[in-house]
Amino acid sequence: MNQTSPPSLLFHRLWRLLRFSLLALLTLIVLYGVARIIDVSLGSVYSGTRGPYLQMPSDSAITVRWQTLEKTPGTVRYGRDRDRLEMQATERMAAIEHRVRIKGLLPLTKYYYRIVTRNPVLNKTYSFVTAASTGSNAGLRFWVTGDEGYRNPVQTEVKQTAWQWLERHPRPGRGLIDFWLTTGDNAYPAGTNKQFQQNFFLPYADVLSRYVVWPTYGNHDARRSPFFDIFSPPTRAESGGTASHTKHYYSFDDGELHVVMMDSEGSSLAKGSKMLRWMEADLKATRQPWRIVVMHHPPYTHGGHNSDHRRDSHGRMFKIRENFVPVFERLGVDMVLSGHSHDYERSYAIACHYGDSSTWKESYIQDKTSPYRKGAGTIYMVIGSSSKLDDGPLDHPALPVSLKQSGSVIIDIKQNMLTSRFINKQGEIADEFQIVKDHNSRPPGARHCE
Repeated sequence: MNQTSPPSLLFHRLWRLLRFSLLALLTLIVLYGVARIIDVSLGSVYSGTRGPYLQMPSDSAITVRWQTLEKTPGTVRYGRDRDRLEMQATERMAAIEHRVRIKGLLPLTKYYYRIVTRNPVLNKTYSFVTAASTGSNAGLRFWVTGDEGYRNPVQTEVKQTAWQWLERHPRPGRGLIDFWLTTGDNAYPAGTNKQFQQNFFLPYADVLSRYVVWPTYGNHDARRSPFFDIFSPPTRAESGGTASHTKHYYSFDDGELHVVMMDSEGSSLAKGSKMLRWMEADLKATRQPWRIVVMHHPPYTHGGHNSDHRRDSHGRMFKIRENFVPVFERLGVDMVLSGHSHDYERSYAIACHYGDSSTWKESYIQDKTSPYRKGAGTIYMVIGSSSKLDDGPLDHPALPVSLKQSGSVIIDIKQNMLTSRFINKQGEIADEFQIVKDHNSRPPGARHCE
C-alpha cells in the first residue's frame, strides 16, 4: 500500500529545496561579483615600461607621460638643439606613471627631449612640435584612425600605407602631421591596461613619442577602467576651448581648428544632459572658423552597426541623431567623425535629417558636389576600419560613399580649404573631398529646418 507524505512535510521539503537554490544562486552572484572586481582591478594594472607619449598640448606647453618599473622622480631634459638639452622639468613626487608638464615654450616650434633614466628602452632623444597659436593660419595636417586597437596585419598595413603617403607628400618645414585623432576602441577586446600596451602603445610607439594623440572613448575601451587614467585630457581648457571639468568630454584648439571630443559611451545623451549643455556652450563660445566633433557612435551608419535600430548600442546612435545633430547644424559644425562600424562611410553636406533611413529625402542634401561650401550642412564620416573590417549592407541613403575597406584618414586644413583623404590599406586614395569657405558662406545658425 502506497503512503503519501502529509502536505506539511511536502511543503517543508519544497521550502528546503527553494532555500538551497536561493543560497546557491546568491553564492554564485557573490562569487561572480568578487571575480569581476578582481578582473577589473587586474585589468587596470600594467607592470612594465611604457615609452613616452604626448598629451595636453598648447602653443606654450605640453605634457610628457611614460611608465617605469620602479617608483622614481620623473625628469625630462629638453631644448631646441638636439645636442644641447639645457632645460629641465621634474615631477614633484616620485611615481611609476610619470606626468611631466613642460611650460614656457614657443608656438609651432620643434623641441627635442630626453627622459633622464638608465633604462635603455627610454634613454633616447625624441622630439615634438608645439601647437599653433589659436587663430594662426599656418595650416594643419592630422591623422584619423578608428577602431584601431586590434594588433594584427591589417593594423600594421593601415599604419604603414598612411605614413608612406605622408612621407611622399611632406610639408616644407613642418612635421608629417600635427596630431593624431582616434574615433575610439583603442584596445580590444576589453580595454585592459595590458591590452592598451600590446595593441596601442607598442604598435604606435614611434607616433606617440613625436605627436600628440587625442583618443575617443569607445565601447570596448569602456569594458575596463584604465582609459581615463592612461590619458590626460585638458579638462580645464589647457589646450583651448571651454573647460569641461571632466575627462569624459572636452575641446581643444589648434591654429584655426576647434575640436570637440565627446563621450558617446559613458555619458548621458539625453536632451538637457550635462554634456549636451556644455557642448552647446563651447561651440557658441569658439571663434574658430573650422569646427569638428569626434565621438565613437555614428548618427548614420549601415555597416557593422545599424543606426536605424533603437536597440543597437543601447540606442546611442538614435539619441545622438535626435538630440545632438540639430545642435551640430545650428552651431556650424563642419564635420562629425565617428567609428564603431568597422568600415568607411561618408555623407554629402546634409542637414535636417533626424529620423531613421526610411525618412530620408534628397532635399536634406545641402551640397552634393565637392568642394562643399562652408555653412551648407555638416559632413558625417564613419572611420572604423583601421584594424578590423566587418560585413554590413553599406546602403544608408545619407551615406553615398560606403566602402568595405580598411584604412585611415588624413585631413589638411589650409586657410579657407579643408581636404580629407581616406587612404586604404593598399595605399590608394579611396575617397577624397574638400570643404571651402568664401565670403558667400552662410554663417552658423542661418540654416532653418522645416
